[in-house]
Amino acid sequence: MSILPSLQIKSFVLKYCIDQGGMGARISGPQLTRAVYEAGGLGVLSSAGLKDILRLVNKKEYTTYTAVREEIETAMTGGYLTGINVMCKLEESFAETIRSALDAKVSAIFVGAGLPPRIPNPGETALIPIVSSARALRFILRLWRPDRPDAVVLEGPKAGGHLGFHHLADIDNPEFALENLLPEVLEVASKHGNFPVIVAGGIYTHENIHQFLAMGASGVQMGTRFLATKESNATPEFKQAVVDSKEEDILVVGSSPCGFPFRILRGSPAYQELLAGTRRAKCRMGYVLGQDTRGGYTVCKAAPNNSDHDKFFCICDALRAAIGLAPGEPPMYTVGSNAYRIQKIISVAELMKELTEGVNP
Repeated sequence: MSILPSLQIKSFVLKYCIDQGGMGARISGPQLTRAVYEAGGLGVLSSAGLKDILRLVNKKEYTTYTAVREEIETAMTGGYLTGINVMCKLEESFAETIRSALDAKVSAIFVGAGLPPRIPNPGETALIPIVSSARALRFILRLWRPDRPDAVVLEGPKAGGHLGFHHLADIDNPEFALENLLPEVLEVASKHGNFPVIVAGGIYTHENIHQFLAMGASGVQMGTRFLATKESNATPEFKQAVVDSKEEDILVVGSSPCGFPFRILRGSPAYQELLAGTRRAKCRMGYVLGQDTRGGYTVCKAAPNNSDHDKFFCICDALRAAIGLAPGEPPMYTVGSNAYRIQKIISVAELMKELTEGVNP
């Protein structure tokens, strides 16, 4: 196989057509994103919970705005290109996160976990929605008119973490396999300026990447493979759990407070606590708050005042624990469908050489 091609998105060009998926909570921090860019791809930060995460790391107070801006500027210092992932579902912090990212002149904003509103005047920042169907892309194109995305990520059902499919049955339905979703999304993109289509979800090898490039994709987004690198912020226990996992250890649950199906490792301590019925209902950090009847952001499915709270885990604490910032709390290990294929922890440079040249480290 040949070395992978470059990828142009708006005004910037990547050496290789790979971007690292934004992984929360801060699994993908500046150390990871800078290593990805040095190796020829685009690193993508996670914005979820940054205000509280940076407070714990740096021992000082932040607003959403100051935390997001500092994280981006740290990642971009020295001329590095960097993206940031922003979840629409985090309604309370969404607008402030977008404003901060634009003010920091981040290279690209990847917007997922819902249908993003039109974002006017982005300057040189590329706006890249994450969708799971051509239908969702058409809706965004109507909503953003006369603007259009600078690229789109089509995420299939084999991805890790939150999945853009509301019904668990859809995840295993061949109709929704990534290779079956791609042609229609390419057709929609071709009718609206032919912006790049980046595919995500279950892509693992150099050969997989070439398969989708041959179908018309412009690039790929990969998360789990970068999770299992030396530069990611995942705890050593998280990384080892990935290395030790088997195919049957990976499952999709419907218990995330965000309301989307969630792919995890079965042995995740937070999930095991939920199964055992020993989960303590609470909502301390409040990353995933919805609006109450008065318009305030107070509603969480995992909080004690929700009658069904015992069906949900506290995603805020569980994901902070996965990066070692919630002592005493059980972590949740989010992974893609191919996590079991990872046999060892390697550097980003080694991984990118494998992905771009087909050379195993």
